[in-house]
Formats: sequence, structure tokens, C-alpha cells
Amino acid sequence: MLKTRQTPRVVVVGAGIGGLVSALVLAHNGLDVTLLESASTPGGKIRQVQVDGVGVDSGPTVFTMRWVLDQMLQELGTSLKDILQLEPIGVLARHAWDGSSSTLDLYADTSRTADAIAQFSSPQEARRFLGFCEQARNLYNTLEKPYIRSERPDLLSMVGDLGLKGMATLTGLGPFASLWRSLGRHFHDPRLQQLFGRYATYCGSSPWSAPATLMLVAQVELDGVWSVSGGMHRVAQALAQLAENRGVTLRYNSRCERIETDGARVTGVQLASGERVPAEHVVFNGDVAALAQGLLGQDLRDRFAPVPPAQRSLSAFTLSMHAQTQGFDLVRHNVFFNQDYRREFDDIFNKRNLPTQGTVYVCAQDRSDQGLAQPGLERLLCLVNAPADGDARTFNSSEVQACESNSLALMRRCGLEITASPQQVVRTLPQDFAHLFPGSGGALYGQATHGWMSAFARPSARSKIPGLYTAGGSVHPGPGVPMAAMSGRLAAATLMADLGLTKPSRRVVISGGTSMR
Repeated sequence: MLKTRQTPRVVVVGAGIGGLVSALVLAHNGLDVTLLESASTPGGKIRQVQVDGVGVDSGPTVFTMRWVLDQMLQELGTSLKDILQLEPIGVLARHAWDGSSSTLDLYADTSRTADAIAQFSSPQEARRFLGFCEQARNLYNTLEKPYIRSERPDLLSMVGDLGLKGMATLTGLGPFASLWRSLGRHFHDPRLQQLFGRYATYCGSSPWSAPATLMLVAQVELDGVWSVSGGMHRVAQALAQLAENRGVTLRYNSRCERIETDGARVTGVQLASGERVPAEHVVFNGDVAALAQGLLGQDLRDRFAPVPPAQRSLSAFTLSMHAQTQGFDLVRHNVFFNQDYRREFDDIFNKRNLPTQGTVYVCAQDRSDQGLAQPGLERLLCLVNAPADGDARTFNSSEVQACESNSLALMRRCGLEITASPQQVVRTLPQDFAHLFPGSGGALYGQATHGWMSAFARPSARSKIPGLYTAGGSVHPGPGVPMAAMSGRLAAATLMADLGLTKPSRRVVISGGTSMR
């Protein structure tokens, strides 16, 4: 479509996955789109760290819900397979427990997982697992359209969207129960309760405070997990290239200093360089807490609800490594559990400390279901959950060293030995994430998903300021690559509805039926 002086101008702030998707959709629909990114590359939290001369994925490492990007790209006349090379993962994750030589693999094939659980625990637990999967599948099917595909609901709209059948599904789940309590009704083996309780951390939350509805994460993984050739950062690069090909003006090293208004609506943005970029609409793809703190203009501050530090989601302490491993037979995704799981979340959310003994997630990026492609050094991301207090305190060297030593010791007790020289390790702490993502304090998932009302707590795509829209993991429908991508689609759809470019309706809903499996 030929752009004219009357073509609506849109500035998208932030080339994370939500911003990239918003920019693509809006440009495809004929709008004049400029995408501003403060870094020199796209991706936001989908970041790659250079370690010992190689790039190590050091943000999201799991590619799921591919239908979100598939459907968006189909509307643009292309497909995911045209821009990315994906490989399905058969072993979803390998799990080990401190003090035990036994491991448990979860598979994309549910029956294989049930057989593995029967061997690991008991046939009774395998049957309970299948019942858990059925409930997770029903829950996901119930919530996909009214929650994931739709703009943020309120309590009344959610009840209306769910209908009697959907409400019955939620009532059977016990929606006011915590995830931990609900899992206790499914599993008698505490190790399985611990394993599936970890799904709360995918939203940066504690299993003891997160709602039982988060068990739907199990269905998300069972629907498929893929590895991306070239790493997760390749997703951002491919979308950025496609955006430029479709007419988006993409400007790197362009930090937005202020979102400008005339007192009534958005008029553009001002860059740190002093340059002003005029626009009738702005999509902000950053942590909404930055707006509430006035980091992009004091006149915006009162229009966004602040997130108290105690309500922030998890941060992390990560080790990006190019190292030698031996002992434990790693797959791509591995989890090493501690013995006192509850203490980990008490340390983080109540004491606000690095955990004395935290769960360690290891993404072995050169591994497939067949193991390591070639011997030698391999790329690893080791992650331990941490409190999001990076703007309030600096975790000192003794705290960091204790957490790192305890994490390495936990992996050694499970059989994994990692050998790396100082130049083969890059550490990232909550204070580093706070610097990378202003306003977040280092929180990687926005506001913690604690309590059943948390579904209604995240901001929606349409802000209280005319012309200003929000996207990213801190807004509805939530964190993670597919959810942030969906937030970008919702922001674009909401903006177009406000312009009258799409048929108005009671609520913006992304088209399409329940995702096919």
C-alpha cells in the first residue's frame, strides 16, 4: 500500500518479540511504522551473549505454541518454515534430584512419559499423570480463546466468554487453589509435585502462590517443543528482517527517552539523542513498570498502576558458558532439583535473597535427543531463580559466589561435572537485568502470577492515554515468547480497531479456532 501524508504513523518502542510482531502486522495493514530499539540487535529478552568467541542463548530457550507465529505469518502471506528452521524435540526435559541417582524424562509422546513415570515412581502415579494431562488439556482448550487470544478480560467478561461449560471446567479445577495444592491432589510422589510445580516459574511465580490454572503449561509443552537452528536469537533476527522487507523502518541504537503527548493524546517520541519522531500512535514494548515510574515522561506516570517490588516476578542469576562437561548425560533441557523446594521460594519472595539451594536449569544448546553432536566444549546456560531487587541492591561477591558454588555442587551430586575457565563464563545478575530492562528491577516476567485474580491484573493493550498501546511480557496475556508475540498481535489489532480498519466488536479477539495438535 502506498503511504501518504495521511497514512497513520506508528512508532513501536522496543524490538523484542512483541514489538516485532506489532510492527509487522501494522506495516502489513498499510500503516507507516518505525521500530526503535536501544540495542544494536533485535530480540529484547531473546538475547545472545558472546562467551569465549561463541554466541550462547541467554534468555528464553524453549520454543512452544508455534501456532501463534504460524497464524500471524500466514496472514502476511508467508510461513514459519520459510523464515526459520525448526526441529521438534522428543525429550522435553531430563530431571534429576539431589541425593538420588534416578532421573526422569518427560517426552513429547504422553504414553512414553507415562511409562517413564511408572518405572520412576509407580504405575499408580503414571495413571494419575494421564488424568493430570486430561485436565490440563481441557483447561487449555477452555482458556485459549477467552484469555490467550483476547484482550485482557475482566471478571464479568471472563464469565461470559467461558459459558457454562467453561465455568464447569474451572470449577472442577478449583480455581481458587494454588498450583501446589492442586498438584497435591494429582500426585502422591512429592518429586512429581515438584516437577510440575516448576511450571509456575515459567511465569516468574511461586508454586505456592500461583493459581492452579497454570497447570495448562503442561499442555503447552505437550503440544510441541522445538529447537531453532541458529539459536532462539534467530527468531528475532528473522522477524526483524521480514519487518524491514515489509516496509518497517527499523532503527537500532535509538533509545527512547520520552513518549510525548499534547495533554490529550500521544504525539510522538523523543530519543536520547534529542531527535523527535512524530507519530499519531505509539506501541510501547517494554516493561510497563517503566511507564508507571515515569521513566518515559512524568505525565504518563499516573496513568499506569505501579508494581510494588514485592509483587514482581522472578529474576535470575545465570551462567552463560562455553565449557567441558562430563558424567551426567545431558539432553537439551535439564533440571536439577534441590531437596527443600519450598525454602527456595521463601528465600526469594520472602527473604529477598539468592536461594541457599536453588533449582538449576541447564540448557545444553549443542545437544539434541541423540546427544552431543561432536565432542569438546559445548554451550550451556545455567539458570537459578532470584529476587527482582536489582534496582534496590547489588548482590555482593560473597552472595554470588555462595549461590554459584551451591549450584555447581548440586549438579555434581547429580553426576554433572562442568569445567570452565574464567573467560568461558559470563555471569548475569538481577542488577544486570534491571539495567537491561528499565523499570523492571530485574523481573523477567512482569508482575508475578500470584493469586486467582492475577489473570485480571496485567495491563491491557489499550492504555488510558489515547494513541498509546502496550505489548510485551509484562502485559496481557503474559510472559514467554509466544505470549509476548500474542500481546504484539493484540496491540496491533486493538490499534487497527480504534482506527476503524477492522470490524468493531465487544472485545478484540485474535481470529482462529483452538490450535490444532
